[in-house]
Amino acid sequence: MLLELRAENYAVIDHAVAVFGPGLNLLTGETGAGKSILVDALALLLGSKASSDVVRHGADRAVVSCVFESTPAAEAVLDANGLDAEGTEIILRREILESGKARVYVNNQPATVAVLRQLAPELALVHAQNETMGAFDQLQQRLLLDRFGVLSTDAVTTAYARWKQTLEKLEELERDEQDRLKMLDLWSFQHREIEGIKPEPGEDEALETERRVLSNAEKLYAASMSAYDLLYDGTGSAEATLRAALKQVEELSRYDTKFTEAVQQLTSTLAVVEDVGATVRDYAEGIQASPDRLAEIEDRLAALGRLKRKYGATLAEVIAYGEEVRRRLDEIENRDEMLKSLREELAGEAAAYRKAAAALHQERAAAAKQLEKLAEAQINDLAMRVRFSIAVTANENEPAWSAHGWDTVEYRIATNAGEPLKPLEEIASGGEMSRVLLALKVSVEEGAARGKKKTQVPRTLVFDEIDIGIGGRAAEAVGQKLKALSRAQQVLCVTHLPQIAAFADQHFLIEKNEKQGRTRTSVRLIGDKERTEEIARMLSGAKLTDTSIRHAEQMLKASRD
Repeated sequence: MLLELRAENYAVIDHAVAVFGPGLNLLTGETGAGKSILVDALALLLGSKASSDVVRHGADRAVVSCVFESTPAAEAVLDANGLDAEGTEIILRREILESGKARVYVNNQPATVAVLRQLAPELALVHAQNETMGAFDQLQQRLLLDRFGVLSTDAVTTAYARWKQTLEKLEELERDEQDRLKMLDLWSFQHREIEGIKPEPGEDEALETERRVLSNAEKLYAASMSAYDLLYDGTGSAEATLRAALKQVEELSRYDTKFTEAVQQLTSTLAVVEDVGATVRDYAEGIQASPDRLAEIEDRLAALGRLKRKYGATLAEVIAYGEEVRRRLDEIENRDEMLKSLREELAGEAAAYRKAAAALHQERAAAAKQLEKLAEAQINDLAMRVRFSIAVTANENEPAWSAHGWDTVEYRIATNAGEPLKPLEEIASGGEMSRVLLALKVSVEEGAARGKKKTQVPRTLVFDEIDIGIGGRAAEAVGQKLKALSRAQQVLCVTHLPQIAAFADQHFLIEKNEKQGRTRTSVRLIGDKERTEEIARMLSGAKLTDTSIRHAEQMLKASRD
């Protein structure tokens, strides 16, 4: 449920706060007061596109924020995006700068518009006025049916992705065969060149080290033997000197124990010197100045260098390229076998898709039968007499396949007796379209709420002047329908009809006034007396009369009965 909505320096709003409650929350006001501005602000918080045009003149930024009751599904979205939950509430805030830049915060943590769009279905649905009068295309009709039937397209989506991937592999193999044959000679040459040298990972580094040793064999032999003499074998070597010193210190330790540790240190040092001496001696004995081996290494490094210049900066990249070339050659050599295998795989994926799409079609057809009966009854409750149907047409040809199935969903209606059913978007009357869409959405939300497999149904439904173009008995029926819908979910509705306003559980008045030469829009919750006056104004215009007051009182009394 939406608990609070705030707007600062947003359009003509200086500062406005609305605290909403359960049930039916209605917003009314004079024409041009800015009733839809708050709905637009809420839409921004649910991820709609922002524009610097909403920044109030003279301000450097517009700020809109709201507080929703949290839901398990919404908390799962937060967790998936690395955002912390804040108890039982979710706080959304957007700042739109005059420069056009914008910032998003969720629970006072930096976030993105994408997160707002993920949260939106779990928190609220906004049905805008332009949606009522605009095109209601077949995509929207299908989505509405799927929502009503609590239908999942996951199985079809997965099957379609697998079929499409296999199809693309097959088409790639069959496409541009002449070009592939032209590349065959190049790939064959590259494969022979790399396989002829057979590079090993890290081989070049090891050879570089060996080359340095062979190139400097005499220097290395002289240095190692000199070090051996100084450490161990020569006159006055470090080993002989240390051994003599050790003998004297051992004599000292016999009379004074403080030299015991020194004896241990000299013993350890003597062992280190002996080890190093043995190491350099063995190294010197292992040095062999081999011009043939040096030439062999030089040739090998040159060959490896040519490969790296052609096929990669490192031997690892060269080896990886060689494996890729071999794979391409295998594809060409085994093309017929691969084509056969891919065609068999494609047939299996197609069969899996057909099965999933056919199952989804059956579910949609069954849901359509239920929705068309419920929607027809709901529409006729709104002072209309119509026939309504939903056509779910399956196109099993592969070009019609998609990730959401192969169905075309079309809503059809006849608004007058004796007329044929026509596509919904061909209805001429705006008032009829308003009532039909309201009835459809009420039907869908009620159906979704009953769906056993459905996750949390959005608790807040928002209707922005969806009652435009209707009046009289139809307006009262719309009010009753909104009231019925609000018993299960919170409903916010912007309306200009007194027949609907009379049904409010919370009535908010949107007012525009001028202060210090600036126009300001404000919103406030009104009590019973002001409600009567506001409904009377909606009935008679700016000037209240006794008759309009009495009429307003009667409407309020009747709405409570």
